[in-house]
Amino acid sequence: MQLDWDKLFKRYVADDVKTPYFVRVERLTQKQARSELFVYTLFMGVLFGVIALASISTDLPHGGALAVPVYALCVAGAASMLGMTRHPWAAAFCATAPVAALMYFVLFGFHPNLGNGDKVLLIVIVLVWLRYSWRILAIVKAQPGMPRG
Repeated sequence: MQLDWDKLFKRYVADDVKTPYFVRVERLTQKQARSELFVYTLFMGVLFGVIALASISTDLPHGGALAVPVYALCVAGAASMLGMTRHPWAAAFCATAPVAALMYFVLFGFHPNLGNGDKVLLIVIVLVWLRYSWRILAIVKAQPGMPRG
């Protein structure tokens, strides 16, 4: 059995309905917005649930500071609320996560085993994530007026 990679790519990555990441917010339908918000809330909820558990460790650069797991749990909760209610305040709180990650890097530094390339890659990923969080906030604000699709 041979896989058709082109068809799989179009189905799971480049599908304008299920994965509308390159469609402008003004042109999204409610179905596209729901799909994009579902993926975002799932990603944020799982990521920050794992971060909340992992950040309890004292081996990380923050050394067991209580604010890190509490904030991670709050973001996981906001992601859940965003998924259920589509409220702009939940999206705004989730959008603070990349800023908090950058602040974490400034305050506590990086893991000692990371090289310079890894550090630059992490910062670039967080900046892209910050830009995408603004898109999610715009989607949530525009969703009530979007066409059904």
